[in-house]
Amino acid sequence: MNNKPYVVAVCGGSGSGKTTVVDLLKKELDKHDKVIIFNQDHYYNDLSHLSHQEREGINFDQPESIDTQLLFEQFTKLSQGQSIDQPIYDFSSHSRTEKKSNISPGSVLIFDGIFSLYFEEVRKLCDLKVFVDVADDYRFIRRLTRDLKERGRTMEKVIKQYEQTVRPMHREFIAPSKRWADFVINWEEYNENTVKSLAKIIKHRE
Repeated sequence: MNNKPYVVAVCGGSGSGKTTVVDLLKKELDKHDKVIIFNQDHYYNDLSHLSHQEREGINFDQPESIDTQLLFEQFTKLSQGQSIDQPIYDFSSHSRTEKKSNISPGSVLIFDGIFSLYFEEVRKLCDLKVFVDVADDYRFIRRLTRDLKERGRTMEKVIKQYEQTVRPMHREFIAPSKRWADFVINWEEYNENTVKSLAKIIKHRE
């Protein structure tokens, strides 16, 4: 019996709505499959050895900010039907907590992350690759709202980070990865048909 899951990557810039797409897709698929979401956000490098000021100066929007060795290792295991102990990342302190989350494999594995199509090691494991394409102004507003509510940031810090790293890194690393996508979708507004179409493709996989 083949226990390997069907692997999907959902990519898009920060604030594009890719996590919303992933959550809605999971909700649609949960009627038929056990869906596991693999979130890139847990794999930022642990910066607990740096001072607070040094942590604030790190560029978190480039691939080097990711612990790629651990990410590739754990994503590969899940894609092969194995369980992992996933780290838990604290964005307010830019460090990993002492806790870990045990993740068991499912029949569908979805990678949610801004670099999910950038890394070749991830792409080669995927059966379906999706890019969520949204205009910069929409993405900035969504990121600002999220970081203020969920990550303990000030408006000044969010704007500064967007200008200095988020926007230029998106143009250098993330936007070009759209060429690897099997599907490019627009998510400036809720699009139920898109989610249902993707779910249908996954349900009828061979």
